[in-house]
Amino acid sequence: MTLRPLSRYIPVLDWGRSYNGNALSNDLIAAVIVTIMLVPQSLAYALLAGLPPEAGIYASIVPIILYAIFGTSRALAVGPVAVVSLMTAAAIGNIAEAGTMGYAAAALTLAFLSGAMLLTMGILRLGFIANFLSHPVIAGFITASGILIASSQIGHILGVKTEGHTLPEILGSLVHGLGSTNWITVAIGVPATAFLFWVRKGLKPLLRSKGVGPRLADVLTKAGPVAAVVVTTLAVWAFGLADKGVKIVGDVPQSLPPLTIPDFSPSLVMQLLVPALLISVIGFVESISVAQTLAAKKRQRIDPDQELIGLGAANLGAAFTGGYPVTGGFARSVVNFDAGAETPAAGAFTAIGLAIAAVALTPLVFFLPKATLAATIIVAVLSLVDFSILKRSWTYSKDDFIAVLATILLTLTLGVETGVSAGVLLSLVLHIYKTTRPHIAEVGLVEGSEHFRNILRHPVKTDPALLSVRIDQSLYFANARFLEDFIYKRVMGHSEIKDVVLMFPAVNEVDLSALESLEAINSRLKDVGIRLHLSEVKGPVMDRLKRSHLLQELSGEVFLSQYDAWRRLTKADG
Repeated sequence: MTLRPLSRYIPVLDWGRSYNGNALSNDLIAAVIVTIMLVPQSLAYALLAGLPPEAGIYASIVPIILYAIFGTSRALAVGPVAVVSLMTAAAIGNIAEAGTMGYAAAALTLAFLSGAMLLTMGILRLGFIANFLSHPVIAGFITASGILIASSQIGHILGVKTEGHTLPEILGSLVHGLGSTNWITVAIGVPATAFLFWVRKGLKPLLRSKGVGPRLADVLTKAGPVAAVVVTTLAVWAFGLADKGVKIVGDVPQSLPPLTIPDFSPSLVMQLLVPALLISVIGFVESISVAQTLAAKKRQRIDPDQELIGLGAANLGAAFTGGYPVTGGFARSVVNFDAGAETPAAGAFTAIGLAIAAVALTPLVFFLPKATLAATIIVAVLSLVDFSILKRSWTYSKDDFIAVLATILLTLTLGVETGVSAGVLLSLVLHIYKTTRPHIAEVGLVEGSEHFRNILRHPVKTDPALLSVRIDQSLYFANARFLEDFIYKRVMGHSEIKDVVLMFPAVNEVDLSALESLEAINSRLKDVGIRLHLSEVKGPVMDRLKRSHLLQELSGEVFLSQYDAWRRLTKADG
C-alpha cells in the first residue's frame, strides 16, 4: 500500500511488481535488436549535432535508464533523434565552434536546461501544452527539418565541407565545394546510401521469400546499417583510404559515460534559454505522439505529465554524462515495439548493450567513414519527409495549409528555431482569428419534427416575425462584437421582425465582455420594439447569467428548448 502513491511518480514501482520471465525474455530480444540499430545511429546523430561520435552513445545510456524508471510508456525508446540533433547544432553553432570544448559544454548546458524545463512542466502538470501545437504544423516542421538534415549530409557523401543552417546556405556551400569532391568518398557514400534504402524496403521480403523466419528476418533487416558500417570500415582500413582524403570517425574514447558538469555561466544560459524551450516542446510533442500511438495498440495508458518528468530526468542524465538533448525517437520506438518489448526494462537492457559497445567496440569504428554515417542519417530522415500534408491540408482547411506552408518555407529559409516558432505563433494566431468569427446560423424548424437547422442548408419552416439564431461557440471578449454586428445587420431594414431568439446549445461560457454585448443587444433591440429571448442555455452558463442583471432586464424570456420558443412566439404573433 505504501508504494501505490509513490508508483504514480515512479512507474517502475508499478510495472516492476508484475515483472516475470516471459517479459524478461521479450525485453532482452527487443534490447538486442534496438542496440544493433542504435550503435551506428547514435554515432550518426552525434555527427549531425556537431559533437564527437561518442556523445551519441553517451546520450543513449543513462537517459534510457532514467526514462525506464520515470516514464510511463512501455515501448518508447529515448535517445538522440534527428530533429533534436539538428536543433542542437543550430542552437550551439552560433555560440561556439564545432569540435571545441566550448561547443561540447554548451551541449551539456542545453541538455540541462531542457531537462530542467521538462521536469518543471511535469511537476506543474503542464502536459496539456502538447495540445497547443497542431499536428499539421509539427508535420510541416519535421518535413522541413528532414530536408535540411538530408541536405546537410550530402557534403559528407561527396567529401566536401558544407556550412549553414538554412537550405540556401547549405546548397550554396555544396555548389561552392563541388570542385573539391573526393570521388573515393563518393564511391563509398552513394552505394552505402543505396544499400540502406534497399535494406529498408527490400531485404525483409527477400529473406522471407528464402524461408527465413519473421523474427530473424526482422533482426537482419534492422542490422542492415551495421552491415554497411562493417563493410565500409573494412574497405577504408584495407585500402588505406583515410590517406586518400576519406574522412573517418577516428579515435573514440573506450569508456563508460564520464561525469560531466554543464557550463552555468549566465551569458551562455541566457543564450540557450529559448532554444532549450523549443527543443523541450518539440521533443515532448514528438515523444508523446509516438508513445500514445504505440500504447493505444496495447490498450495502455500514457500520462503526459509523468512523461514530462521522465523526459526531464533523461535530459538531466544526458547533461551530467557527456550527452546532449534527447527525446523519444519514432524509428527506434517502433522497432522496440515490433521487437516485442513488454516493459521499459527493454530500454535499460539496451543501455547495458550500448555500455558494452562503448567499452569494447569503439576501437572498431576508428576507420568508419563519415560518409556511411551520413548515409545512415539521410535514409532515416527522408522517411520523415511528408509533402502529402500540403495536399491534405489544402483540401481540408486553407488555414492549416497556410500554417504548414509557412512553417516549411520559414524553416528551410530561416532555420529551425525561426520556423518552429513562426509555425506555433501562426497556428495560435489563426486559431484566435477563427474564434473571433464564431459560426452563427439562422435556423428554422424542420417540418414534422422539433429540430432546428440552418436555413441555408435545409428546407425548413420560418416565421418572418421571428429570427432564430444558433451560436456554435462560447462567447468571449474577442468574438462578442461579431455577434452584435450579425444581429444588428440581420434586423436592420426588416420591420416585420418582432422577436429574436439566441440559441445557446454550444455556448459553454459567456465572459464579462460577452455579457455586456448581450446587454447591449437587448437594449438596442428593445429600443426598436424587438424582444430578445434565449433558449437551450446550459446550466453553468445560466448560473453565471443569474448573477448578472441581464435576466432581470431581458425584454423576452429564457426557453428550455428552441421548440418551446417557436410554439410560444409564433402562436403569440398570430
